[in-house]
Amino acid sequence: MSQRTLQPRRIMLYALMLFVLLLYLSPYAYLLLTSLKPPADAIAIPPRIIPETFSLDSYIGLSQNPGVSRAFLNSAVIGVLSTVLALLLAVPAAWAVVRNGSRPGRIFLLVALITRMVPYIAIAIPLFALMRNFHLIDSWFAVSLAHTTISLPLAIWLLAGFLEAIPPELEDAARVDGCSRLGALIRVIIPVTTGGILVTAIFCFLASWNEFLYALLLTSVKAKTAPIVIAEFKTQYGLDWGPMTAIGTLYSLPVILFSLFMQRRIVAGMTMGAVKG
Repeated sequence: MSQRTLQPRRIMLYALMLFVLLLYLSPYAYLLLTSLKPPADAIAIPPRIIPETFSLDSYIGLSQNPGVSRAFLNSAVIGVLSTVLALLLAVPAAWAVVRNGSRPGRIFLLVALITRMVPYIAIAIPLFALMRNFHLIDSWFAVSLAHTTISLPLAIWLLAGFLEAIPPELEDAARVDGCSRLGALIRVIIPVTTGGILVTAIFCFLASWNEFLYALLLTSVKAKTAPIVIAEFKTQYGLDWGPMTAIGTLYSLPVILFSLFMQRRIVAGMTMGAVKG
């Protein structure tokens, strides 16, 4: 095929990619621009996409609100706790399923994936009743446990795919050298699967970072997360667009920057199980 034939196709491909990129970026760009508008422009009708003057009043107001910084800390701590809990349970579960290779193990993986289809609201009320009976309401641990129920099935499924690509001879060699099965998992298998575990940890953390329903039901003051604080800017008198978009921008920045920084590791981890052996 000639270069002349490839040129129009390449231009069309680049144009399509640019269109999709703009489609994804436009809501976030509007969020960012609204957070930089003066209070009067933020509620102007019809709305102005690009403000005439830029203002940091919304961000300055957030810096003077101690509840915002507390909510960010709660979201970060709960995200880390739920991620650690999910990995501590998912790594040995996935390893057991992969190494045994039994039919019940495969059924277990299927059931774990099916549980992701259960609507969160279906178990929200029983979960709230359990946490209330154990006096865990409005605590980091309660929300972390709830978020672990969200990320654990996906973590088991992902890790099973990553661990399946590891030759069983590695564990056999570690067992010959005197390691127990648990020792071989900790000293040999986990270091080899670092990329896959990192990818799984990112997905678990994002599931907790963006979760709203369980945080709304299980918190009131002390463990309130940032998504709940963002929703509280909607009152009976209307939406406080400036602070709401400002905190939304700040809340999304850590995830965006972390994803860009870890992009190579994420891609390497996602392709780790593509070839077995």
